[in-house]
Amino acid sequence: MLNVAMFGASGRMGRTIVPLVAGSADLRLSGALAAADDSSIGHDAGVVAGAAPLAVSITSDPERALDGAQVVIDFTLPTATVDHARRCLARSVPMVIGTTGHDDPALSELRKVAGSLPIVMAPNMSLGVNLLFKLAELAARALDTDYDAEIVEAHHRHKVDAPSGTALGLGRAVARGRGTSLEATAVYARQGATGPRSAGAIGFSVVRGGDIVGDHRVIFAGPGEQIELAHHAQDRSGFARGALVAARWVVGRPPGLYSMLDVLGL
Repeated sequence: MLNVAMFGASGRMGRTIVPLVAGSADLRLSGALAAADDSSIGHDAGVVAGAAPLAVSITSDPERALDGAQVVIDFTLPTATVDHARRCLARSVPMVIGTTGHDDPALSELRKVAGSLPIVMAPNMSLGVNLLFKLAELAARALDTDYDAEIVEAHHRHKVDAPSGTALGLGRAVARGRGTSLEATAVYARQGATGPRSAGAIGFSVVRGGDIVGDHRVIFAGPGEQIELAHHAQDRSGFARGALVAARWVVGRPPGLYSMLDVLGL
């Protein structure tokens, strides 16, 4: 049995992952973490997730949540992830990080930790979305800049970052396929007299509303035709299952910062 600590146990992803861990033949929940002001503190992680009791209480103490863990799955906040990674490094516990929205200093610190610890980090853990990343890169490689690339994403009203980490990942895939960088080509907003579109630009459009789980489209609009690649999440179970695939895969790997493309062999 592989002991899994769930960081962010009371969040949307945590409450989806915990029952899947409990129902797995080869995984066991060994710890559960939530923020200090979370109302779930002290409650059974299984009950909080709407499942049977698991005899694992949610704690706000990362060290307690790490006791006995062989891998950590982190869906928390970008401000907390770096501290969690340092604690995992001190205990040599591999990580799967699904948290998004990290700034450059945080990303730099996570890369530093990954020099001594195996970490899978991805803006989206869904197997389908990660296939979409690869398809977007291949399409961008095959189509020249006469085909304008636009990424459209939609999420629920509570999501705090925009564009989503998945949308940015798709933008990077398109840029990689074209042999450039997202930083050099991204257009994140349009308002007023913007003038004609620049050749090679990668545009983003963002929708926030209701309880949309996550929709992503990559549009290549060219002369006389339009190609679309899309992924529509009907619930969070696809993301959760991907996180568990990554958790099984990362244990025993050499130190490094891995992506879901590495996990899937893509």
